[in-house]
Amino acid sequence: MDEELEFADDAGRHFARQYGMAPMTGRVIGWLLLCEPQQQTIAELAGALRASRSAVTSAISELEEWSWIQRTRTAGERVDRVRLAPEVWLRVLDNQAEYASLGALARRGLDLMAGQPAERRARLEELAEFTKFLAERMPELAVEWRARREALHRK
Repeated sequence: MDEELEFADDAGRHFARQYGMAPMTGRVIGWLLLCEPQQQTIAELAGALRASRSAVTSAISELEEWSWIQRTRTAGERVDRVRLAPEVWLRVLDNQAEYASLGALARRGLDLMAGQPAERRARLEELAEFTKFLAERMPELAVEWRARREALHRK
C-alpha cells in the first residue's frame, strides 16, 4: 500500500509539473491508474490518498471538466463512483479545440504585429505553424492509437 501511495504522489508531482494541475488532481489520476476496484467513491479515494474529502472532490471536479473521468452510480447506492474515462489518453492526444484555440491566439498576435520586423513576428509565426502541424497530424495519430489500443485490449 505504501508503494501505491508513493506512486500516486509521484503522479501528483508529474501532472503538476507537466500540466500545471494541482498535485491532488495528479494524485487522484495516479490512484485511479492502479486501484482495485477501478471505480472508487470520494470517501475511498480520500482514505486511500490520506487526504480530505474536499480536496478529492475539488480534484474530481477539475478532472470532470476535462472529461478525464466518468461518474457512475449503482442503483440503490447513494454515492457516486469515479474512474478514469476509458479513452482518456485519446482525449489528450486528439484535442482539436486546444490546437485551434492556441492557433487563433497566435494569429491574433500576428495581426497585432502586422508591419513589425520578421524577428519580432518569428515566435508567433512558429506557434501558428506548430498548431497547424498538430491539427494536421494528431487525427492520424489518434487513428493509430485507437488501433493499437484495440490490439492491446484483445490480448
